[in-house]
Amino acid sequence: MPLPGLDVGHLVTIFAVLLFSLTVHESAHAWSAWRFGDPTAQRLGRISLNPVRHIDPIGTLLLPLVAFTTGAPIIGWAKPVPVNGHNLDNPRRDFLYIAAAGPASNLVLAGLASLVMRSVPVSPIELGLGPALPVWRIASVAFELNLLLAVFNRVPIPPLDGGNVLAGLLPSGLANLYDRLIRPWGFLLLYALLLTGVLGALITPPYLYLSWLLTR
Repeated sequence: MPLPGLDVGHLVTIFAVLLFSLTVHESAHAWSAWRFGDPTAQRLGRISLNPVRHIDPIGTLLLPLVAFTTGAPIIGWAKPVPVNGHNLDNPRRDFLYIAAAGPASNLVLAGLASLVMRSVPVSPIELGLGPALPVWRIASVAFELNLLLAVFNRVPIPPLDGGNVLAGLLPSGLANLYDRLIRPWGFLLLYALLLTGVLGALITPPYLYLSWLLTR
């Protein structure tokens, strides 16, 4: 039985949009890796909008569901896309672009969602109970989630895409040192930032700015 006070329909919408958004995100990584010369992910069927190809049982299913039902902060992920640097012409440069492709795809989805939101009425009176209401709600969820995914993934801590982008921007010596010191503790650092409120301080300003920019 659903817990009291839970809007099951809304939670289903959020989960479906999150699953689709993570699928596009990982597929963008796989497609960009293929375009840069590495067919590893393509051969594994990761250039696909089939969410089954990208689901991680814990990060994609368990943690979001626990968060939805308990009100805990959402931290989730999809199955990482494998990249073989030996197949890339310029591994450090190309891997930077491959890492950036995921958040970029979420920004594109957020932009598309904002266009849908503008194309339907936004006043509750105008929305009423007509077909525009579920369309606007789904677009609103897609806008918020994809913008959040894009901004969250820019945080420069591995395994987030921002960490991989930063490693590609640093000189090779510093990048190797960064990987050795930070990457093994990435998830613990993220949880520490989350629990101390620092993560919210890093995410909120760019989220609000991009939200304003895309809806003005």
